Amino acid sequence: MTGDDAEELAVEQALALVGGRNQTHGRADDQAHDRANDQARHRADDRTGDRTGNQAGDQMPHNQNPGAPADPHPAPCTTPSPSPALPWDRARAVAARAGRGGPLAVVRLPLDRALGHVLAEPLAALTDLPSFDTSAMDGWAVAGPGPWTYEEGVSLLAGVGGSPAARLPDGTAVRIATGARTPADTTAVIRSEHAHVDEARGLLSTRRPVVTGQDIRPRGQECRSGDELVPAGTVVTPAVLGLAAAAGYDALPAVPRPRVDVLVLGDELLAAGLPHDGLIRDALGPMLGPWLRALGAEVSGPRRLGDDAEALREAITSSDADLIVTTGGTASGPVDHVHPVLAALGAELLVDGVTVRPGHPMLLARFAPDGPHLVGLPGNPLAAVSGLLTLAEPLLAGLAGRPAQDAYRALVHADVPGHPQDTRLVPVVHRAGRAGGRDHVAPLRYNGPAMLRGIAAADGLAVVPAGGVRSGTEVEILDLPWAPATPWTEGCFT
Repeated sequence: MTGDDAEELAVEQALALVGGRNQTHGRADDQAHDRANDQARHRADDRTGDRTGNQAGDQMPHNQNPGAPADPHPAPCTTPSPSPALPWDRARAVAARAGRGGPLAVVRLPLDRALGHVLAEPLAALTDLPSFDTSAMDGWAVAGPGPWTYEEGVSLLAGVGGSPAARLPDGTAVRIATGARTPADTTAVIRSEHAHVDEARGLLSTRRPVVTGQDIRPRGQECRSGDELVPAGTVVTPAVLGLAAAAGYDALPAVPRPRVDVLVLGDELLAAGLPHDGLIRDALGPMLGPWLRALGAEVSGPRRLGDDAEALREAITSSDADLIVTTGGTASGPVDHVHPVLAALGAELLVDGVTVRPGHPMLLARFAPDGPHLVGLPGNPLAAVSGLLTLAEPLLAGLAGRPAQDAYRALVHADVPGHPQDTRLVPVVHRAGRAGGRDHVAPLRYNGPAMLRGIAAADGLAVVPAGGVRSGTEVEILDLPWAPATPWTEGCFT
């Protein structure tokens, strides 16, 4: 296999697999006014490059190497901003609060339908676990000191007999299977491999000292009835299902998954085939559904509306989803209809632009005090990913009842240039430290707003503050909801 073939295979394996963190990078509130004024000078460059119609563009000068990092210093523009853009960390906080704004619905789901949902209530044990003293091993239940007499052909099996077994007199033994209820007054269980049976004399002895209680699982060893097993907000995993079943549950109280509609805007998008005649492939329609499902949502198939204001209005008003996600059309060009349609529908703009690159012209709107919500993503693919993790991920976490996750930081293993005023989100991959060194993240190439090659190889995004960071600096990390199947090699991507 050639190096290129191995690389392509690794990419395919990574994409076959399916967290974000709360961010703590922030700037002082008394700088917000200056930041907003400066942002007004820079906003239009992102808006013209981030709409869906420019999914094939990269917002870089024509002579720039497409494999190099995007220029962090875009030329200023005089187009005014309709409203001040929010700092990146504040925008995420607004989205998180919006998701937690209303009471959570609760449904009871059978165990076979609860996987992946979030528990709406703490899971308390309905019984002791185990509910009676049981043998932890195949062997012999014994009482008192040995040697022990036993009755040939008598044994205790798991699941046989609903009442407590008869008392076991001192000096006697009985065969017992793993999981079987131990008789009253049992001193210990002797494993089969440690026992010696003298059939001629009808006596059992042991090759090892016997410790009282050995290989017996006492009643309530794991939990007592009423103990909290897992808290509310826990994602139901296969292990949680097993624990719930053991603790007596047939159904679980869960938060319904948020329902999401995806609306793809842009007349220039193709759903299949090669780009041609100024038309380009829609990269966001195939990507957003699986990504949103990985964030815990129920997602309908993407609807491609083109650049049609009336079609957008009809799609929004007819949706019964908890969240509508649009792609492109969030700028102020002649076919950018998201803002006018939202205004006509009386939506409240909670976030209208964020000081982050890529993805500045993202937005979050609400149609009523308790929702539904709309997240408008820029059209450029990596800019859309930025908006997805900045606004949609914390909003969905709140709607689904997931508790906020603790932020974490990691060393970055290279200088990462920054924007003069804005946060940058840069695709990174985690790497193990060598020769006792600390684990770190390596920034990836192909990180322009229109590029997906870098994020396809990434397992996180580094939150790079204004001005950039030097190699060896700790940066905050946004986790992606998957990890690469194969460790990425330094070379093509780094």
